[in-house]
Amino acid sequence: MQQESRPAGIDKPAMAAATITVVLWASAFVSIRSAGAEYSPGALALGRLLSGTVVLGALLLVRREGLPPKGAWPGIVTAGVLWFGAYMVALNWGEQLVDAGTAALVVNIGPILIALLGGWLLKEGLPPRLMAGMAVSFAGAAVVGLSMSGEGSSSVIGVLLCLFAAVTYAAGVVSQKPALKHASALQFTTFACAIGALICLPFSGQLAAQAAEAPAGATLNMVYLGVFPTAIAFTTWGYALARTSAGKMGATTYAAPALVVLMSWLFLGEVPGLITLAGGVLCLAGVAVSRSTRGLRRRTAPVPAPGTAEESRSGLVEAHTRD
Repeated sequence: MQQESRPAGIDKPAMAAATITVVLWASAFVSIRSAGAEYSPGALALGRLLSGTVVLGALLLVRREGLPPKGAWPGIVTAGVLWFGAYMVALNWGEQLVDAGTAALVVNIGPILIALLGGWLLKEGLPPRLMAGMAVSFAGAAVVGLSMSGEGSSSVIGVLLCLFAAVTYAAGVVSQKPALKHASALQFTTFACAIGALICLPFSGQLAAQAAEAPAGATLNMVYLGVFPTAIAFTTWGYALARTSAGKMGATTYAAPALVVLMSWLFLGEVPGLITLAGGVLCLAGVAVSRSTRGLRRRTAPVPAPGTAEESRSGLVEAHTRD
């Protein structure tokens, strides 16, 4: 008797892990906004990175993975400086000037920048729809910036800092691709996080002074950022990515900005204005246009936004069995 072929089912554990990741990445924007009332951008970044390094280092010891091979270090160092160091300080600073929802909408153009840098630096091509999507996304970012101009120059600077965060995030992810040919995702993440902490050590005096006076809630938010959106979220994302394609998983991160806006409203009482939201929708539309390029999908798997960033060690590489 001929056995009837069945379509492949949804991997429920993978989707559950991806859902956890996206929710935690979205929550990072809210926690940054909350803790930023008590901690300066550099001190908050250092506290988060130290917390994340401790957790990731413990995981590395349990798994007995050891030091990454020599070939992985250029990418690890680049990501540590740009993605974990510069990105986190810039995002923290930006969120002191704009609300969490606006920050998430702007930073979410990161995937299109990753595709652009990948096409240029990694020779993966620059399809026409990628360029069109980039134009749409940056038009959206311009609308967001203009919508904030009525609230003072500091808000515009906040949008620019979030744009800078998106650029450094993209550069870090692109540097991850060659490194993952040599190191595991956990090795990459652990040592890049540790390097980011080293880069932020000049803020240690601020961290010590502010931690002594900050309320417990702000300090717990800082530790939360390191343990959950940084260490745990990238581990669950790695589990999910190892069980399905990056393209399918990348689609889940479209929910991140909406989750950030909802969480900001619930926990902080913040909601971006209508024009700001319209600009954010344009940013997302540009990413959608760029990801519709078939040629791009063949050459490199789409990369999720930081959530969003937050944070993503979400890679260009589908083979990356992530954190």
